Amino acid sequence: MRIQILPSQVIDQIAAGEVVDRPAHMVKELVENSLDAGAKKLQIEYWEGGRRVKVTDDGCGLSKDELSLALERFATSKIQVAEDLWKLSTFGFRGEALASLAAVSRLTLVSRQPGDSAASQLISDFGKRSSVESVGGAPGTSILVERLFENIPARLKFLKSESAEHTQIRQTLKALALSRPDVEFHLHENGRLLAFYPKASGYRERAEQVLEMAPLYEGFAQRENFRAQAIFAAPSQIAKTSRQIWLFAQGRWIQDRGMQAAVLEAYRNLLMHGEFPIAAVWLECDPADIDVNIHPTKSQVKFRDPSLAFRAVQGSLRTRLEEAPWVPRTASPQAKEPVSGSVGAELEGLSPVHFALTAENLKFDDAAFGVTVSRKKDFDLVREPVDVVWPKLENMAPFQKASASETIAATTAGTVSAFWSSLEVLGQAKLTYILCQNSQGLVLVDQHAAHERVVFERLMIAWKGGKIDIQEFLFPVAVSLSADLVEALALATDDLARLGVSLEILGPQTVGVRAGPSLLKDSVYSSVLEKMAKEMSERGGSFSFEKIVGDLCATMACHSVVRAGQALSTEQMKNLLREMDEFPLSSFCPHGRPVSVEMPWSTLEKQFGRIP
Repeated sequence: MRIQILPSQVIDQIAAGEVVDRPAHMVKELVENSLDAGAKKLQIEYWEGGRRVKVTDDGCGLSKDELSLALERFATSKIQVAEDLWKLSTFGFRGEALASLAAVSRLTLVSRQPGDSAASQLISDFGKRSSVESVGGAPGTSILVERLFENIPARLKFLKSESAEHTQIRQTLKALALSRPDVEFHLHENGRLLAFYPKASGYRERAEQVLEMAPLYEGFAQRENFRAQAIFAAPSQIAKTSRQIWLFAQGRWIQDRGMQAAVLEAYRNLLMHGEFPIAAVWLECDPADIDVNIHPTKSQVKFRDPSLAFRAVQGSLRTRLEEAPWVPRTASPQAKEPVSGSVGAELEGLSPVHFALTAENLKFDDAAFGVTVSRKKDFDLVREPVDVVWPKLENMAPFQKASASETIAATTAGTVSAFWSSLEVLGQAKLTYILCQNSQGLVLVDQHAAHERVVFERLMIAWKGGKIDIQEFLFPVAVSLSADLVEALALATDDLARLGVSLEILGPQTVGVRAGPSLLKDSVYSSVLEKMAKEMSERGGSFSFEKIVGDLCATMACHSVVRAGQALSTEQMKNLLREMDEFPLSSFCPHGRPVSVEMPWSTLEKQFGRIP
């Protein structure tokens, strides 16, 4: 077959397949054009799974002479020379979207500039254009797309069901609304109002509108010329997929693995496996440090220095997460000194607590840490006193008195946060949960998870200060790894030494552990070192190392704290709650499991029939 130039119709359909591969991408292109035109009010309507879409804006509009030019390929007002690609301030710049859409649909373009006596209309019927004529219309632009992909049956077959395509369009429109809080959005699906987002004061207010949850929290970070702003929900509000992680670069909604990894890294030790955070992050940098011209749909970008982008995103979330803004701030008149000694130390003169709950009426699901409530009776207070003998807890990790520099206290307006210690301890349920109350209701604290968080934080402080207790092995613990992973570990020997892990290279595919933390079992070194080496080999840097250190400290904490089923005295429980106040992230164990469950008094009163 001889080489020949393709017909323009084929070229247009090829381009349409790259730029608009599904209705949601078409909606994105049309809305971004309106935003680039300075629109402050947008109305988006869609039907038939997005095969029919209308976008109306109040932007600057097009002149009558520009209508035909707007449907030409590579015709744009966004750039003029190649250098403009590196200083973009608009969403669009290629001049392909409208030309592509006009080739695969019936497109009606109506536009009017302020000051014009009438609007102008142009119709493109699958590439065949009508003449421009004057019609009535408000200032701005309206684009109606109908019968999308009707002339490409093969592409039409690839569309999903109407509900699936509508779901993707809704996701896209949420992202576009998040990108521009200064714009008013009216969204209509199949002729009914789906959502209305009025102009918001900023990203936080817009996120609360779009995500339909409040309160949300805000964080900022800057790493050199990369600036990140994050809006996020408390870790107790989670999603089952990553679809609730919204990423923006230069105001553009993007999909970026590095930024997503930074968000997940920020939530380290706060989420369980299979849980994802609800968060939106806006990243800004110098235009010269980002390339948006790497994908036809402009959904991906490339950073000149990905590590700076990663650190800015991670920092904007982690700094605020470590302050635990979702924890109620209970002001204590006087700062309480951290309790010294062991939480398991038996205290003289304490009488047993005469309080219990029947196991039949108080049921717990340890996997999900949820409370199953019986409709007839939630709690059954035992009439007869129950005597409990409090044994010494020999194996519990000691609660060392922390110095002022080591204590991470959540403070508000100069007062110490004393949420946990302000709880009134009532007793112990199932020898596992500390039963407390406050003015809002009952609070049950998982003693193992709570103690695990406290010990984990102490271990991390000890690691950062080089104070981990270590044990030397008579014979090195041999760990077999691939050659590239051995090399990655060899480069991290100094960092490993701070953790108390002393390594030597025994061969091209074997490392030996000569010493390690005394709390760590020999059997875990193989999996831990392999995981550490893989992460450092793939991503490198201090973040991956600190992550694996966190995992290691979480493992050590889990094996060295009070267990479920162990009896605690009232004073021991109070001591544990006081220790929790030292660490803002005490709401979650290091594996992301919630530490407490609350039951409002109103719930109990409804169950007992005291209130309707």
